[in-house]
Amino acid sequence: MPHVFSSGQGKKRALTILLLGFLLAVVMIVSAAVGPADIAAIDVTKMLLQKVPGLSHRVLGDWPLAHSVIVYRVRLPRIVLAALVGGGLAMAGTTYQGLLQNSMADPYIIGVSAGASVGATLGILLRGSFSFLGLSTVTLMAFLGAVITTFLVYNIARVGGRVPVGTLLLAGVAVSSFLSAIVSFLMVLSSQSMHEIVYWMMGSLSGRSWEHVKASLPYLVLGGVVVLFYSRELNLLLLGEESAQNLGVNVEKVKAVLLTAGSLMAAAAVSVSGVIGFVGLIIPHTVRLLTGPDHRILLPAAALVGAIFLVVADTLARTLLAPSELPVGVITALAGAPFFLYLLRRQKDRR
Repeated sequence: MPHVFSSGQGKKRALTILLLGFLLAVVMIVSAAVGPADIAAIDVTKMLLQKVPGLSHRVLGDWPLAHSVIVYRVRLPRIVLAALVGGGLAMAGTTYQGLLQNSMADPYIIGVSAGASVGATLGILLRGSFSFLGLSTVTLMAFLGAVITTFLVYNIARVGGRVPVGTLLLAGVAVSSFLSAIVSFLMVLSSQSMHEIVYWMMGSLSGRSWEHVKASLPYLVLGGVVVLFYSRELNLLLLGEESAQNLGVNVEKVKAVLLTAGSLMAAAAVSVSGVIGFVGLIIPHTVRLLTGPDHRILLPAAALVGAIFLVVADTLARTLLAPSELPVGVITALAGAPFFLYLLRRQKDRR
């Protein structure tokens, strides 16, 4: 049951998305130009335009072949993946906050990160025993761990045909604690792999390739499309489950669909990047201050701002201490922790 925007509202929302999309493109180009090999942003732009059908013969440029290799094979896949992961985590966080009506909800709230951590830890201990479509054991096991954990938490929380929000959150906390203990146990058993496991749990996009982009893209797009399709129902759920039910929303069905879509996006993101915290927490709040609570604009705007944020954070992670590299999760935590404390203080002041 679609809702028609007024002409003025529609134009304003379209302009917001266009501006954010343009800003994302600029940030990605600048990021591709930054690094040990100094490449002009205009050259990066021309390189990208040469890949557009119909424009390749019109775009002239003279740059070393090495620069093309650096941009296309090293920097661009990592930048595109950062945009996808940031957008997916921000959209998943927005979905969970709206669905659970909890401003502290993030994409990992029902155990996605803990499940992925167990899977990744097992993958590291297996030492690359298998791969699929160019993806490592760690990536595959992390994705499976996240998906299985989500399914487990949902079924533990189900009471009859309903999934009470409070029970879901408690089940997520309990399962996450249990799985975190398993990760700690595995780290103690294999102390030689401890550094690698800890680094993965800090979140990093180092060494990522187009294979990682191709692997995560279908799940992130599918989850995003489903969530956008249910944006009206998310708006109605803000009124409360009973009111939404009276307005024709099948609340339990919508919960199941949105939890699945949000978890799918979070699982795809964490499997290729490790655990990157705070993106799904701070971005929805920041964007909500700019656009308001309407999920029809909030969701796409949060995805774009999340993409911009993580591209910037990853650029800082790989350049601040060059030639060494920081885990991008450290950068997002430095930005997100103060904001999280601000939210706690704000909630306290409201009581």
